[in-house]
Amino acid sequence: MKKAILIIQCPDQKGIVAEVSRFLFTYQGNILEVDQHVDEEMGRFFMRASWELDSFALKENEISARFAEEVAGRFGMEFSLHFNFPKPRMAIFVSKLSHCLFDILGRHHSGQLEVDIPLVISNHGDLGDVVRAFGIPFHHIPVAAQNKTDAENRQLELLKLHQVDFVVLARYMQILSGDFIRSFPNRIINIHHSFLPAFVGARPYHAAYERGVKIIGATAHYVTEELDAGPIIEQEVARVRHHNTVSELVQIGQDVEKVTLSKAIKYHLDRKVLPFRNKTIIFY
Repeated sequence: MKKAILIIQCPDQKGIVAEVSRFLFTYQGNILEVDQHVDEEMGRFFMRASWELDSFALKENEISARFAEEVAGRFGMEFSLHFNFPKPRMAIFVSKLSHCLFDILGRHHSGQLEVDIPLVISNHGDLGDVVRAFGIPFHHIPVAAQNKTDAENRQLELLKLHQVDFVVLARYMQILSGDFIRSFPNRIINIHHSFLPAFVGARPYHAAYERGVKIIGATAHYVTEELDAGPIIEQEVARVRHHNTVSELVQIGQDVEKVTLSKAIKYHLDRKVLPFRNKTIIFY
């Protein structure tokens, strides 16, 4: 089914839902989903609406201009219009850890993710055979301090060549430059573990074990220039107990990472994420 998705934000005021609904009804749109949220502190209104296109009276390239003229202008709306076709194109970046990569490739192969994956890029060659087994091109681009700019330029050239819409860092153990991030604003998704309390350094699971943590979590977020501080898309937690070994903590943490990252990808694909300042509105 072909459908359109409208994402709206504007100052909160009376009549918004009624006017958006009237617009879709006027042009014979069959509404599939509507979700809305009002941030009372900011006085800000957010909305996501999707509808079938088969019977819609406007052509795809006419909708934005007509909506701006008839509705958006009167309410001071910022809006974006999306369609569920063609499939978005997603690049995966990975290093040596394979758990998130395997999970994404498996979900894609089984049809759970409506996305094309034209390439996987890695700073190590270890996972090349795994990726190629799924019929996806694998590009090994080593990254070191002395060649980081050249490596990122090669990566960006590949992303442009393959018309990539967004990037997923499936445990890619490199910090992206500001220039790279600005090339894909709110279109780079990262995953990292989260402990309560937080542990930094090369051996976080060992530190967590020694401290006797009771919760392990994972956070998926959009990448910004401030490390691991971008708008959060999804978080999950799992409880651990005193009898869990370090290796069991690692396994539990990796399982949580896989689930959290897959949910974040799905929300992004379904256009259910609206970044606002350094937060996100998630239309479940």
